[in-house]
Amino acid sequence: MSSPRLWVRNGFDRAERILDRAFGPDWNPLAKLGPIGWFLFWTVAATGIYLFIFFDTGVTQAHASIEWLTNDHWWHAGLARSLHRYASDLMVLMMFLHLLREWALDRYRGKRWFSWLTGVFVIWFVYLSGITGYWLVWDKLAQYVALTTTELLDTLGIFAEPIARNFLSPQTLSSRFFTLMVFLHIAIPLLLLLLMWIHIQRITEARTRPPRGLAVVTLAGLVAGSLLMPAVSQEAADLATVPQAVGIDWFLLSLYPVIESVPAGVIWGGVLAFTLLLAGLPWLPRRREAAAAEVFLDHCNGCSRCVADCPYAAITLVPRSDGLPFTHEVEVNAARCVACGICMGSCPSSTPFRRSGPLITGIDLPGRPLSQVRAEVIAAASALEGRQGRVLTLACAHGAAAAEAPGRVVLPCVAMAPPSLIDFIISRDLADGVAVAGCAERDCYNRLGIAWTEARFDRIRDPYLRARVPRERLATVWAGPTETARLDGELAGFSARLAALPPFEGARKLEADAFDEMQEGAK
Repeated sequence: MSSPRLWVRNGFDRAERILDRAFGPDWNPLAKLGPIGWFLFWTVAATGIYLFIFFDTGVTQAHASIEWLTNDHWWHAGLARSLHRYASDLMVLMMFLHLLREWALDRYRGKRWFSWLTGVFVIWFVYLSGITGYWLVWDKLAQYVALTTTELLDTLGIFAEPIARNFLSPQTLSSRFFTLMVFLHIAIPLLLLLLMWIHIQRITEARTRPPRGLAVVTLAGLVAGSLLMPAVSQEAADLATVPQAVGIDWFLLSLYPVIESVPAGVIWGGVLAFTLLLAGLPWLPRRREAAAAEVFLDHCNGCSRCVADCPYAAITLVPRSDGLPFTHEVEVNAARCVACGICMGSCPSSTPFRRSGPLITGIDLPGRPLSQVRAEVIAAASALEGRQGRVLTLACAHGAAAAEAPGRVVLPCVAMAPPSLIDFIISRDLADGVAVAGCAERDCYNRLGIAWTEARFDRIRDPYLRARVPRERLATVWAGPTETARLDGELAGFSARLAALPPFEGARKLEADAFDEMQEGAK
């Protein structure tokens, strides 16, 4: 990982650790930027609809109606106006933080390019929605925005007549043009909603709602800010004069002072270059990704567990093609598969206890098959011989345990390890205990790896961790990349607890019994 990206990633991780203490992992706002953005969109939409009830769309009536609802009805319509304004600003902030965070975590290249590219278009539609909204207030700021925007658009030469002429005098601006602005301020957010929906289409169980408590906190903060600093209008627009000084909303209008002092060609060139650069980032440079998961139909009965567990909608059920007595088989879309291995961990045929024939699963990673993982586990266990409280660590490549170390096997995601691998390690006496060290609990790098791992261990999601595995010999540590000190402390504490335990009576059980149990559980 490049130094700038590493620096930003670690900065986010440290900030999120502070917010973990304040909000808890489930409510951490930096880990819920996408859901918060959706919540803010609906807040803006709801308040916008409410404001439209009181709003007069006429050129001469618009400013007066805004002043009336702001001052005479401040306790409901005025509050809605402030919520509308501040939720829009906060949505812009969340959007850019989300963009920066995904870049820092390197979750935008390779098979994840689709969400990034559609997100670039979301940015511009958010800005267009906000800019058209300022026109409707029709105060000095709206006049300045309208005149600056139309003069910039006229430089494109695509209109039959210069549209800036509409703002030369009070006589040239008609109510029809103002009605067009109202239409655009309604139509553009609808297109934005469509883009936001497209943005999440390659994500399984996409999170579009923040936790209820976090939503309440966010809304309460917006209401408090609206009451303390209500959004107010500037003086009414007057096309007979040119605005000399206006207050700028720097979240949405930060580019406007630059437009006035830089040639239009430079502005358009900069906008185009910025858009192309953002859109092209997933291929600058292109990520070298591992081969997509591969299906072995001789070991697949179409149970669909891998379909349900895939975080990226890369696996689907299709009609059976090999003549075996099952109705379906699974098919992998290589264009979407990021080789996280979660599907391998969900397959009931992924059991390291197999004694005869090659270790082949229903779905496996060609570049990191279960047979290789089992060999790595056995090799890592050999490095623990002679120690007390032997801990074998199955680590996430994106968390605090990503670095290679004795007794550690680093995986693309800890959910890649089937629960039977834990059973294999302990029942074969390869270690006294197993530590599963994933990435930060607040936000799994592969979205669902932590949730599925915990559910499997808690025996509420197939494949289950066998009941015979003593839970005191299994530990989970969810730690971000800057939490190595905490990780080392928890692993040391776990090792000490293991050393104090009596020898595990189930160790060195016959492999035949273990294999039979695994096969029975897979049925």
